[in-house]
Amino acid sequence: MNYTINQLRIFLKVVEYSSITKASEDLFMTQPAVSIQLKKFQDQFAIPLTEQIGREIHITDFGYEIADVARNALNELNELKFKTKEYQGLVAGKLKISAASTGKYVIPYFLSGFLDEYDGIDLVLDVTNKTRVLDSLKKNEIDFAIVSVVPEDLEVEEELLIENRLYLVGNGKNYKQNKPLIFREQGSATRQAMEKYFKEHKNTRTQFELTSNEAVKQAIIAGLGHSIIPVIGIQNQLENGSLRIIKKTDLPLKTDWRVIWLKNKKLSPVAKAYLKFLGREKENILENDFQWYLDFYKEH
Repeated sequence: MNYTINQLRIFLKVVEYSSITKASEDLFMTQPAVSIQLKKFQDQFAIPLTEQIGREIHITDFGYEIADVARNALNELNELKFKTKEYQGLVAGKLKISAASTGKYVIPYFLSGFLDEYDGIDLVLDVTNKTRVLDSLKKNEIDFAIVSVVPEDLEVEEELLIENRLYLVGNGKNYKQNKPLIFREQGSATRQAMEKYFKEHKNTRTQFELTSNEAVKQAIIAGLGHSIIPVIGIQNQLENGSLRIIKKTDLPLKTDWRVIWLKNKKLSPVAKAYLKFLGREKENILENDFQWYLDFYKEH
């Protein structure tokens, strides 16, 4: 076999998206270029890696197995790439993290000082919904996941970051009761917490769904409805009065933002350095960057 590293990367992107179009966009390549390299890679196997059905591309079972091998191979090559710097006493390499969407209000503060300390590190941070975060973790595509709820079907280890408090929030300048409830999409941890709360409190108000925390926030500001959301993401809106906390029984809901990783995972030198950094600097980060938040939930 005579495949290239570039072909491995292209194949993994096609597997990730099940789409040559989306893979080419992510790779900043033309669709014909992706198709040509994918064909050259597939031609080296006697068993098909993909199947074209109509305009859709489907990955075969064998293709998924080859993707696992390709992913491990690229991880090993990345290790090899940075070995020289490691032996020189420098921490260098890639740190791959996937965060649930509302984790974007938390994780940057726990990364900034680390990246300042180790300027030889390349950060890959994917902010997406909880389902995709856990899928990336299961496939061992990332070093760490940032979640507020520990998955029940995975054996993981964790480092707690900060408490996550979810309040019922409404429009602050034109508040009205009995507004519809605005839910996040299926698979969102916030959605699950909100559904559980209203089921227990037998709420039957009309409801609709939006696909991001930012969209939910803007909908509340516009007066479309109320929603249970993490207060950590609405500091400015609470201060300027465009959003307000609606006091309800058994609220706020409480979870914890945490870094999790697969149990028994072979951590890279970069991943080990990051955990050491968190253990050393976490309390300072909370004091310096989240004091408003800590004060807020002392008062509420």
